[in-house]
Amino acid sequence: MPFFSSRKPEEHVVEEPAPPPEKKHHGLFGSRHRTPSPPTTTSNRTTSVSSRTSGGSEPSRHRSMLSRFGGGHGRNGADMDPSIQAARERVMNAERAEAEADQALAAARLHVREARDEVRRLELEAEEEARRAKIKQYHAREVSKRGKQLGRHDI
Repeated sequence: MPFFSSRKPEEHVVEEPAPPPEKKHHGLFGSRHRTPSPPTTTSNRTTSVSSRTSGGSEPSRHRSMLSRFGGGHGRNGADMDPSIQAARERVMNAERAEAEADQALAAARLHVREARDEVRRLELEAEEEARRAKIKQYHAREVSKRGKQLGRHDI
């Protein structure tokens, strides 16, 4: 009795090649390509850099995937693996630090711009004072020339 042989009548079945499956990345952070979500409503709010750096409690416009979906797909945090919870916390802390760094960078750029404007203003002021000093020097020289002509009567 042969182990691997079997004789069945052969049928020719023509199979069409299936379309290639979509590449799905099932990692910690999911796929980069998502299906478009329904449009969200946003308020038309503008804030200046100084108000953002004053420790305001403006909610972040760019919430992370972890904080948006809770990272647990409907499960509570007690069911989550501790290493996943720790990694999630580290990522959220890094996102928070990055947002704070962005705010600090914007504040630093604002301070640099203000300092440069102050330097330009001082340079213009110094040029104006130098121009006035030259005019004053010219007039002082003219008065000095006229003063030298005095005394021809030798008292």
